[in-house]
Amino acid sequence: MSAAVTDRSPAHTRAPAIRLTDVEKVYRNGQATVTALHRVSVDVGRGEFVAVMGPSGSGKSTLMHCAAGLDTPSSGEVTVDGIAIGGLSETRRTELRRERIGFVFQSYNLVSSLTVADNITLPLRMARRTADPAWVAELVERVGLTERLHHRPAELSGGQQQRAAIARALVARPAVVFADEPTGALDLRAAREVLALLRGMVDELGQTVVMVSHDPAAAAHADRALVMADGRIVETLHAPTAADLAGSLIRVGEV
Repeated sequence: MSAAVTDRSPAHTRAPAIRLTDVEKVYRNGQATVTALHRVSVDVGRGEFVAVMGPSGSGKSTLMHCAAGLDTPSSGEVTVDGIAIGGLSETRRTELRRERIGFVFQSYNLVSSLTVADNITLPLRMARRTADPAWVAELVERVGLTERLHHRPAELSGGQQQRAAIARALVARPAVVFADEPTGALDLRAAREVLALLRGMVDELGQTVVMVSHDPAAAAHADRALVMADGRIVETLHAPTAADLAGSLIRVGEV
């Protein structure tokens, strides 16, 4: 396995956590072609919380998949933590995702047969890395699961499962965490707790977060919101409010 690469350059000279340059994604279905992304260029800075919103089919999920190395652009360049991923083998790309990217999904994706503790440290075991007990303990305390470490996912509420998933996403100290509709399956109270947790990870730990969401109230927790339509970023809102985002979605035909 390739050794992890550590960037020790000063923060002000380092590349953004994520950079997309003229990224295009074209899907072919028989004779038809669909362009899901049209030459999208965007940087996500280190320690920034960015929300991606837009109508169904606007390209927001494709943008996330390309940025996270889960899908390959038809053209353009994606860099993750300063590493251009376009020319990497699938094996090295998988390693890079394990080393530098964390994921939080709407459906939690916890392993039902494992305890909370084992679910949280699973990415490290998959990468054959040793857990830092102090860091794991800090994460567990931050997500409020100290008393639940020996429980299995079925014994947790939805909000607790998502908090376990957030700790799992952070355990490898990734350059960026991608959150795909992380509050979509939660009730209002649990959703607020999860969003506050993500916001705290950005403010207190300097974690970079990119979140896809259809909910203006959720996206209002971000530093910046990218609103997409027809495979393009059509509007960028800084320090957005829920009202700002709802208005933007109206303009692009979401509601």
